[in-house]
Amino acid sequence: MATLLKYFSVYFLSSLKFVFGPALGIIAYDMPVIVVIILTALGMMTTVYIFTFFGDPLRDFFKKFRKKERKIFTRRNRQLVEVWKRFGVPGVCLLTPLILTPPGGAILINVLGAKKSRIIRWMWFSAVFWSTIICLLASYVEGFRDLIEL
Repeated sequence: MATLLKYFSVYFLSSLKFVFGPALGIIAYDMPVIVVIILTALGMMTTVYIFTFFGDPLRDFFKKFRKKERKIFTRRNRQLVEVWKRFGVPGVCLLTPLILTPPGGAILINVLGAKKSRIIRWMWFSAVFWSTIICLLASYVEGFRDLIEL
């Protein structure tokens, strides 16, 4: 049961903030690298699927509880649109695990109107790529372990 809880915690943390999965799985729990790679990628992609396919109903549901309308043209929104214009779907997907959170990247790409199939394809690539890189660095590079240690 304790092992299952460890697996779930790596999976869940990866769905919220990508780097926490490898940090917890490899450094804190000393889990096998391949298991952490898989759990980290699956955690991120669970969030991406939820926001890609259920984002509109979720937004409509939470809009009911908002008291006042939000501003559309904020500084942060302008910066996000600039990232979108500059890098497109592949760039935003590749930046999502490192700079944005999985929910943040998925919401940004969906709001800006990318095709769902393209979002899913690039996010899978990004999740597998970055989870492999971060897990291998955390496993084999001592200085990196100290950098992301919890």
